[in-house]
Amino acid sequence: MSTPQDEFSPAVFEQLRRLQQKYEADGQDLAAYLEGLYHADYVTYWDYIELDTLLSLQRPLTTIPDERIFIMYHQITELYFKLCLCEYDQIGELTQPTMGELVLRLGRINRYFENLIDSFDVMVDGMDKNQFLKFRMSLMPASGFQSVQYRMIEIASTALDNLLDKEKRRLLGEAAAHDELMGCIYWKAGATLEGSGAKTLTLMQFEEKYSHHLTRHAVHYQDRNVWSVVQRLPEEDRHHPRLIRQLKLLDSNVNINWPLMHFKSAVRYLERDPAALAATGGTNWKKYLPPKFQKRIFYPQLWTEQEIEEWGKSWVEGILEQVSAG
Repeated sequence: MSTPQDEFSPAVFEQLRRLQQKYEADGQDLAAYLEGLYHADYVTYWDYIELDTLLSLQRPLTTIPDERIFIMYHQITELYFKLCLCEYDQIGELTQPTMGELVLRLGRINRYFENLIDSFDVMVDGMDKNQFLKFRMSLMPASGFQSVQYRMIEIASTALDNLLDKEKRRLLGEAAAHDELMGCIYWKAGATLEGSGAKTLTLMQFEEKYSHHLTRHAVHYQDRNVWSVVQRLPEEDRHHPRLIRQLKLLDSNVNINWPLMHFKSAVRYLERDPAALAATGGTNWKKYLPPKFQKRIFYPQLWTEQEIEEWGKSWVEGILEQVSAG
C-alpha cells in the first residue's frame, strides 16, 4: 500500500507538511485551499504588475507628442518617491536600530534619488522646447509643487523645525505647537504671487487635498523621522563615518541636487529675455527652486558654517553657466 511519502517527492511532501501546520494553526482546512489553487490560473508578468493598466495611465491633454514624455517621467518620479517612502516607513519602525540597517536603508533612498537626478535629462533633453511651451499652458494650475510624496519624504527625513524659515521659527518660539509649525512650513512661500504674496490656486488646491494628510504624517514621524531614529543609536555609532556619509548624501540629494535639476529645467524652458515666464501653476521658481535661497538643511549639525553659508551656491552658478554656454 502506497503512502504519501511514496506519492510525493521528499521536497513536495515537506512543503505539504509545513502548509498543514500553517493552516491548522488558524483552524483552516489545507485541502480546501489546495482545491482553490487547482482552479487558479498561472500568474503572468503582465497581470502581476498590472502592465495594461500602467500603460493606459498616460492621458495627454493636448495632441502635442512630447506631452507624453512629460507625463511618463513624472509618473516614474512618483514611483521612485514611493520606493523611498517604503524605506522611511521601515526606518521609522526601528525601536532598536543598528548602524548597519540605517546605512542600508539610507543607501537605498540615496540610490533612488541619484537615479532620478541622473535621469532628469531624459525629460529636459528629451522634450522639444517649443512643444513644451505650447502644451504647458494646458496644464495650469497643476505643478510638480503639488507632489505630496516629496513633502512626505521631507517630513520623514528631519524634525519639522528644519523645514521652517529660520526667522519664522525664531518668532514662533520653542513652545510652538505642532499645527503652528506646519502652518509655517517653507513650501507655502513657494506658491505665492510675487507682487501680493497671495496664495496661488496651485497652493490652495494642494492644501485643500493634502493638509490633513500631511499633518497626520508629521505627527506620525515626530519621533520616527530619520534624525530621531539616529538618536536611538549607541553614541559611538551615531558618528560612524558610513552613517554620516549617507545622511549628508541624503541632505544633498533631496535639498540641493533634486531641486537643482528642476531649476536647470526652468532656466532652460522658462527663462526668456527680456522677461521670464512663470512656472506652471504660478510658482515663483526663481526664489523657490535655488537651494542657496532656501537653505533647507535636514541635518545642520553635520555641516560646517562655511558649507551652510555656501549651501547650493556653486551648483546653481554652475548650472547657469552651462545653460548660458548652451
